[in-house]
Amino acid sequence: WFVAFHLLTSTKKSFSAKELQRQLEHKNYEAIWALLHKLRMAMGKRDEQYTLSGILELDEGFFSTEMNEEDKRKPLKRGRGSQKKSKVLVMAESAPVEKENQKGRPSRKVNHIKMLVIEDLKSETIDNKIRATVSATSEIDSDNSTSYTNLKNLVAQHYPQVIPKEDIGKILPWVHIVIGNAKRMLLNTFHDVKPEYLQSYLNEFCYKFNRRYLGELQFDRLLVAGVAYKNEFRYH
Repeated sequence: WFVAFHLLTSTKKSFSAKELQRQLEHKNYEAIWALLHKLRMAMGKRDEQYTLSGILELDEGFFSTEMNEEDKRKPLKRGRGSQKKSKVLVMAESAPVEKENQKGRPSRKVNHIKMLVIEDLKSETIDNKIRATVSATSEIDSDNSTSYTNLKNLVAQHYPQVIPKEDIGKILPWVHIVIGNAKRMLLNTFHDVKPEYLQSYLNEFCYKFNRRYLGELQFDRLLVAGVAYKNEFRYH
């Protein structure tokens, strides 16, 4: 367990169960796989204790995941509704940079993030996530999606706007940097991800991002999180 704690917190990337099994010289792959998911659940439980505040960027990401057997028998949908895509609500505490940034760098600085797998893009679904994770005193920047029509009633200010595709990286830079980095982590480390485990992997990504300046202290913080929360991870 302690070696797993160390390896998982010593890199910005992640570890596949197969790689950790190799490093630990452990015979049982399933035990290592479950151990990692228990640690990721502890990470998620820890981050659930915090709400985002200040100025936030908000958007959705669509992550490639495996199709279950039922979906494989259905005609394949295209675009956002594809059975191959899982929907993720992405939020980032973001504020304008006071001094002029280097060319190519984001015009905003980022603090904490959250990434939440959602079943659909209905406004009710989005509202429930915002109530649970965002301070009512916050201000939200987003596109003008109909999914966000009620946000003005949940936070201090909501600034929806029509965002041309070429400007999305300027207006909502950090949510899209985060989405791109998370997708690369999943593709490079895990290749195929089942929808029911996507949140677990995103828990790890967000936990590490939110503690990116802690260095070696990440080990101690994860150790505390591991013993502080009842772990309810179950294999599906």
